[in-house]
Amino acid sequence: MPHAAGLWYEWHGPEDGEVLILSAGLGGSGAYWTPNLPAFAERYRVLLYDHRGTGRSGRALPPEVTVEAMADDLWRLMNMLGVGEATIVGHAAGGAIGLALALKAPRMVRRLVLVNAWSKPDPHFLRCFEARLALLHDSGVEAFLAAQPIFLYPARWSSEHDREIRASLPQRLADFQGEGNVEARIEALGRFDVDDRLQRIGHPTLIVMAEDDVLVPPSCSERLAQGLPRARLAAMTGGHACNETDPDTFNRLVLAFLGS
Repeated sequence: MPHAAGLWYEWHGPEDGEVLILSAGLGGSGAYWTPNLPAFAERYRVLLYDHRGTGRSGRALPPEVTVEAMADDLWRLMNMLGVGEATIVGHAAGGAIGLALALKAPRMVRRLVLVNAWSKPDPHFLRCFEARLALLHDSGVEAFLAAQPIFLYPARWSSEHDREIRASLPQRLADFQGEGNVEARIEALGRFDVDDRLQRIGHPTLIVMAEDDVLVPPSCSERLAQGLPRARLAAMTGGHACNETDPDTFNRLVLAFLGS
């Protein structure tokens, strides 16, 4: 498996295509983008990677875990792979990483796509994270993962896909990044705050907001749209993991933005 800067990565799509980097949320795995990869890789040179501490990347985290350190990881990966500029598509935590990278190295970011992301801590998602950590500490990893769909998916979709969700639990258990890593990454996400620096991010930005997201309130996306100078807001439904539950709508929104 290819690694650079301690991170697992994988290329898809035409070698001469514009580079599109897909950055996942808390789970950190590039596999999160499976429903979207074929559509994006038809035209774009897509780089998947696993965040440090997750998936197939090195599991050891730095002494101080911050979103800025996660952005540093992506910066190093791009440099080692010779990627001078890319569009960053980030879901939740991946969106925060995209914002941090745009502030750190603006010339390396061509455009941003922020999916159910945020610019500063929100009381609701902090409450959700606290509840999830309590579940992890008090009831264990299996209970933590079994409850995850409540935060990711709309109730109707979750009911209709119950068999697949239950069948995926053994693999999710095998891939679990570790209690310490989850706690450190959640704490880093809860501290992330670039709200007063949004005006400095002048990149064309698509903000994809799921109106029925029960983890990150739509108001977080609306705040991003108000603060970023060149942002457009696209609303859809499908819950926090809207790119998974409704990939056709999500792919259409993103591809239309990229082609504009």
